Amino acid sequence: MLNRCLAILLLVALIGSSLSRVFVYAGFEANQSYIAKVLCENKSRPWMHCNGRCYLMKKLKEATEKEKKQQERDNLNRVVTSFFQEPFRMVFTDATVLQAQQAAFPSYRYCYSSSFIETIFRPPKTV
Repeated sequence: MLNRCLAILLLVALIGSSLSRVFVYAGFEANQSYIAKVLCENKSRPWMHCNGRCYLMKKLKEATEKEKKQQERDNLNRVVTSFFQEPFRMVFTDATVLQAQQAAFPSYRYCYSSSFIETIFRPPKTV
């Protein structure tokens, strides 16, 4: 239950931060008469037929500035990791054998004998 409530709360907070202009419009439509009578900056000039739209524009401007500041903070917090590595090249060269060094190697001698020593090796006896 607690996890579900927490998930819903985080979802609303996430959606609320991206839809701040929609909430400003909804608040204006819900309280338009109060805004026009009390909060309107042009209530002394009724021929402009503002009806509180000046207050709406001011709030929308504040909301867009707040979103821009939030995006700038998000961009500052983002860590960009770049990995640059030079390509590895494997170069093969031809083997060269010098004639002077060839004579320095001893010749191969075959030293293996297949006869075993009977004094050391005694096969098992049958009873």
